[in-house]
Amino acid sequence: MTTLLVMAKEPLPGRVKTRLTPPFSPLEAAGLAEAALADTLATVRALPARRRVLVLDGSPGPWLPPGFEVLPQGAGGLDERLAAAFAACEGPTVLLGMDTPQVSAAELAPALEPSAWRAADAWFGPAVDGGFWALGLAVPDPALLLGVPMSLPETGAVQRARLTDAGLTVRNLPVLRDVDTAHDARVVAAEAPGSRFAAALARLTPVAAP
Repeated sequence: MTTLLVMAKEPLPGRVKTRLTPPFSPLEAAGLAEAALADTLATVRALPARRRVLVLDGSPGPWLPPGFEVLPQGAGGLDERLAAAFAACEGPTVLLGMDTPQVSAAELAPALEPSAWRAADAWFGPAVDGGFWALGLAVPDPALLLGVPMSLPETGAVQRARLTDAGLTVRNLPVLRDVDTAHDARVVAAEAPGSRFAAALARLTPVAAP
């Protein structure tokens, strides 16, 4: 079976979702981040997996359900931290972040089916903003991530090219939207109206920008 990794930051005010402030306060942005993380972990917990691992920058909180190993994130840039997360695994591994609370079993199913790795060496989940929300590797080689420029509009294209240039057969997962801005938050909440994230957003009154 496949190992599932969730890459996350502890949802503390001022440390997460800073692009949501304004219109939201740092406390409100952290609440949205916590809801997004809780939704993601709930989805992962319900999926078939050999291991479920939270790779965390910070400390676990009451939002963490049972059934997860917790590993600290490594040092360095995001490419180095992602590489270190894969280095801690053996066999087929799928990594996702905490920014897509709308993700469901249906989006991840192709990479988790018994036949998932027969015709694919890698699974790639492109994001609307040009990045990627999921990456699956049959052989979790850290070198496939090191040096990839992160958090740029071309990040996804560069990462996917890194995989194909290594001779890997890559199959795509559906395109999803990361929650980075208030607009993203509204769109994602509408896509997942029954989620914790949608409920958290509905409770908030945006603070007017100065």
